[in-house]
Amino acid sequence: LNDNPSRYKITLSGTMKSPKINFSPPFLMLMPVPLDMKTETAIKIIPQYYLRRSRIQVELPELELEGGDKIYPFSAQFPEGQNIVLLSDGTNKEIICYISFRSPRPVSFLGNIFFTDEQKN
Repeated sequence: LNDNPSRYKITLSGTMKSPKINFSPPFLMLMPVPLDMKTETAIKIIPQYYLRRSRIQVELPELELEGGDKIYPFSAQFPEGQNIVLLSDGTNKEIICYISFRSPRPVSFLGNIFFTDEQKN
């Protein structure tokens, strides 16, 4: 400065955390109901470390019945939307999802429902 060329070395370091999603409750158990009656429960999707807007997608399982018929007894509803939103305090807003099940035929199922973001994480 002031015609005195000086060199300054600045070292920056940081940590980048990968986006992730947690759930509350961590697993889902729906109560048995009579045939063709709906059972439903709410889950909280808790996104973390999303720095930009993203959207949650859900893959619901197809079930094969005796005899080979296939049904899609699960449905998912997002009453407040599926967007992951970054709040002003740097955290992400929780997303509520209602998972429901209805089947005209007797069936039991143990498996996965997949939630992904736009980058397929």
